[in-house]
Amino acid sequence: MTRLEIAGVTKRYGNVETLHGLSLALTPGVTGLLGPNGAGKSTLIRILATVSRPSAGSIRFGEIDVLKTPNALRAELGYLPQDVGVYPQLSAENFLLYIAALKNIPAREARPQIARLLAQLNLEAARTRPLGAFSGGMRQRVGIAQALLGDPAVIIVDEPTVGLDPEERVRFRELIAGLGRERIVLLSTHIVSDIEQVAGRVIIMQAGTIVADGTPEHVIGAHGSLERAYLASVGSDQAA
Repeated sequence: MTRLEIAGVTKRYGNVETLHGLSLALTPGVTGLLGPNGAGKSTLIRILATVSRPSAGSIRFGEIDVLKTPNALRAELGYLPQDVGVYPQLSAENFLLYIAALKNIPAREARPQIARLLAQLNLEAARTRPLGAFSGGMRQRVGIAQALLGDPAVIIVDEPTVGLDPEERVRFRELIAGLGRERIVLLSTHIVSDIEQVAGRVIIMQAGTIVADGTPEHVIGAHGSLERAYLASVGSDQAA
């Protein structure tokens, strides 16, 4: 079974410690990572995506030491950061072909994948339009498409529904739910409704630590809803 595991991961910026010895293992399925702004979610995401290195601790992908050989994980990784950089003069189709080339996906394989993803994300009609003319929500959908190119075994998305309208959010949730049947999917957000319908596991972070981890039913416990469990875990004044 595919497994992505961190042990004792700490991150410091100068004298400030933003992650405090985190340990967790991710296996196939959708894991929702909840926490208020400043909880350390994006720092953890960047470390798992090999964009940043921890100050201490280890990361393993199966038997691979990711800190020694990060490219082994990158080859199996689809990553959507909070801010997706695009080339405004490129069309959506050509941008995705460019990303496919960076991922060493031959054009003959990339083109049918791109056509399928553009259709799934309701971008087929806009595939030849320059990205500079896209709305924020449309650019976010292109970002989701680039993360899914190459059929990655691990998909990490950070605040993926920012800028999406309610209908687009529903479509994204359905897509993520399908992907999570065979892949590790980590969905980081501060919006409870983004994960409550698709996540088989919920992790709640606060101030650089994990304060809850388990199935939605386990995390909800006696609180009655995931929203109330989240508010109880992080404090209602910090949850927004």
